[in-house]
Amino acid sequence: MTFPFQFEIFGKTFYWHFIFETLAFFIGIRTYYFLKKRTQDPISDINRLIIMIGAMIGALIGSRFIALLETPSAITHQTFLTLYQNKTVAGGFLGGLFGVELIKKIIGVKIASGDLYVIPIITALFIGRIGCFSMGITEPTYGNETTFFTGMNLGDGLQRHPVALYEMLFMILLFVLFQSIKNKNLINGDRFKLFMVLYFLFRFLVEFLKPYQSLFLNLSIIQWSSVLIFIYYWKFLCRIFAFKFKGNLITSP
Repeated sequence: MTFPFQFEIFGKTFYWHFIFETLAFFIGIRTYYFLKKRTQDPISDINRLIIMIGAMIGALIGSRFIALLETPSAITHQTFLTLYQNKTVAGGFLGGLFGVELIKKIIGVKIASGDLYVIPIITALFIGRIGCFSMGITEPTYGNETTFFTGMNLGDGLQRHPVALYEMLFMILLFVLFQSIKNKNLINGDRFKLFMVLYFLFRFLVEFLKPYQSLFLNLSIIQWSSVLIFIYYWKFLCRIFAFKFKGNLITSP
């Protein structure tokens, strides 16, 4: 394979990354509306729209801000164009989360609103990461050099961890997990919380396989974002761990 994947139309070169990024957004949105029609949504259509707008604005800001801090050494050399072009999914989730919480407080919605987005997000992430993988080392989703059997030449002649492929595999596992619990009688909002915790746990761990820049205490901004998510959902984590512990006590001989 030759990275990055590209094609030509009328003598002009285009990258497949843009195609998959567009498909990720389109199919993710269509998946959301497909599921919404089959779900009793306790939130009105107008409030759902306002919440989505809050999520998009928050994601736009968060994805750029966190991407800026991914390379602390280059902060002083940033221009408005590079600031806008650089973005990260983890930052988008973080910014989107706080954008949603802020807008819900403003419009007075107290119902959890994230469960409906879990499968569309997983779908969009899987498709989007195909595009990231297609860019090889020109997209900052490649890994360190490795002798592990999964190592691949991503365009520079070195065997590297294909981190984008790892994330695609993780999305498949998450999809299977959430399909298996879709009929479980869970508390409203728990599916989204579980997704966020598991996704950021993955991002925290996989960051060690990437050539990241340390922000503080030898952890990258993505890892610190993950820590923030764990703190934000600490009540949820305590509740599910307490439930698991009680369940083990009940089932133990």
